[in-house]
Amino acid sequence: MEHELIELYLLVCQLYDNQPVLKAQRLSNFRPRCTDEELVTMYLFGHLQGHTQQRRIYDYLQRHWLAWFPALPSYQAFNRRLNDLLPAFELLISQAVETGLASLPAQSDRLIDSLPVMLARASRARSAKVAGEVADRGYCSSKDIHYHGVKLHALAVRRSGLLPLPQLLWLGPASQHDLSALRHAAPQLGDCFLFGDKAFACADTRRERQAAGTKLATPYKRRRNEPVTANNGLLSRFVSSMRQPLESLFGWLIQRTDLQNASRVRSTKGLLVHCYGKLAVACLLLIFYS
Repeated sequence: MEHELIELYLLVCQLYDNQPVLKAQRLSNFRPRCTDEELVTMYLFGHLQGHTQQRRIYDYLQRHWLAWFPALPSYQAFNRRLNDLLPAFELLISQAVETGLASLPAQSDRLIDSLPVMLARASRARSAKVAGEVADRGYCSSKDIHYHGVKLHALAVRRSGLLPLPQLLWLGPASQHDLSALRHAAPQLGDCFLFGDKAFACADTRRERQAAGTKLATPYKRRRNEPVTANNGLLSRFVSSMRQPLESLFGWLIQRTDLQNASRVRSTKGLLVHCYGKLAVACLLLIFYS
C-alpha cells in the first residue's frame, strides 16, 4: 500500500511539474506546510482505498497515515483548500484521457449519454438552491424522479471486453436536454459510429452528423399507437447492446466513487470538486490501475 501511495504522489508531482499554471495558482508568498500536491494525493488515495466522503478520507488519513502527512491541516482547512484545487483535477483527467486514447484507433465506435448528479431529490428538489450558478431542477426518467443538480455528459470510446474509455466529460444543468449537449461533443467526433439513446433520435441531428462524417445510431422512436415491427425491434436491441458498456461504466462509477450522491455539497466550488475529483479517481483506475 505504501508503494501505491508513493507512485500516486509521484504522478501528482509530475502533473504539477508539467503544468506551471498549477503552481501559478498561489499568487502570495505564503507556502503552507502541507503542499497542494499532498492534498491532491490524499484525496485520490482516500478514494482508492474505498472512502468516498471527504470526512471519511480525512479521518482515515489522520488515523492511519499521519506519519506520512505530519502537516495534515484541520478538517475545515482540508475542505477549503480542496475546493481551490479544481484545475488540478481537471488537468489530471485530461492527462489520463490523453494517455488512454493514444492506444486506441481513431475511428473506434463512440457512445454518448448522461448521468444525473443529485444535490436534492423528490420534494426537496423544489426548494433546493445549492450551486444555483450551475445546477437547476431536472427529471431522471430511468429513476422516475425529479432532482436538483447537474448532468454529467460523457462521450466515451467503446473498447472490446473492457469498460469504455471517456474521451470527453462535461457538466450541464439538470434541465438541459441531451440532444443540445451533443453540440458540445461534435468537434470531438469525426469519422465514427456514435451510439445514443432515444433522446438523440432526431432526423435533423442525424443528417447534420452524417454531413460531418459521423453515423448516429439510436433506438427506433415509435410514434403514438405505432405497432412494433420486427425490423424496428431488432434495431433497438442492437443499439441498446452497443450502448450497454456505457451504462456499465456509469454503474461502476456510482459504485466506486458515489458520484451521483452530492447531497453533502454546500457550494458551487464543492460541487465541481465533487464531480471532477471523483472523475479523476475513475480515470486513474481505468487507465493507470486497470
